[in-house]
Amino acid sequence: MGSEEPTLRGGSRIRTWVDVSRRIYSPLPLAARAIRHEQGNLTLPRGWLAPAFRPSAGIPRLSTLRRRRFGMVSLMADSSFDIVSKVDKMEVDNALNQTQRELATRFDFKNTGAKIEWSGEKIAMEAESEERVKAALDVFKEKLIKRSVSLKSIDAGEPQQSGKIYKISAELKQGITQENAKKVAKLIRDEGPKSVKSQIQGDELRVSSKSRDDLQEVIALVKGHDWDFAVQFDNYR
Repeated sequence: MGSEEPTLRGGSRIRTWVDVSRRIYSPLPLAARAIRHEQGNLTLPRGWLAPAFRPSAGIPRLSTLRRRRFGMVSLMADSSFDIVSKVDKMEVDNALNQTQRELATRFDFKNTGAKIEWSGEKIAMEAESEERVKAALDVFKEKLIKRSVSLKSIDAGEPQQSGKIYKISAELKQGITQENAKKVAKLIRDEGPKSVKSQIQGDELRVSSKSRDDLQEVIALVKGHDWDFAVQFDNYR
């Protein structure tokens, strides 16, 4: 008798607070339940993960979860960098502008016709004497060094006389030639770590290894060698 539910005349059912609360606070669907941690164990909905991930086994590390999820142990990818020979033309231009100002203000260049300017992709210097045009080149080199531009990136010719004017033409050297790239590759092969691989790619050299320490050793090896061209290390990844 105590289990009978109250009704109205006509058989209509009276909704009690208990009945309403059951409807409001009914459990969420299994898929919508959140993962929670209790006392250091991972509580997951039944059947949501494979048996290997049961709470009784403890909380697996995230990397372990990922490897097991894809059913394989991920292989360590190679690290690499490129050996290049590039010139920052903006820095060269800054050095040229500074040289122009110095040639215009220094007393020993007064009335010597000394000047420096771009001539296409080359740099042209001139003065009324061979000694002064060489001095203008020296000023330009000093400015390049201060702007961290290697002098090996500049190929300046000998002074050439044209009438009463002496001229010097200099061009920028960029890229590693095939011959020089083979020299670098041979050095790495003969004296570098055995885990390192090198590959010529156009005017650059790609160096790769699974060991970042070995790559750092190669950088020190190449830096310490006396090349007749500038080298930089780019795209380290």
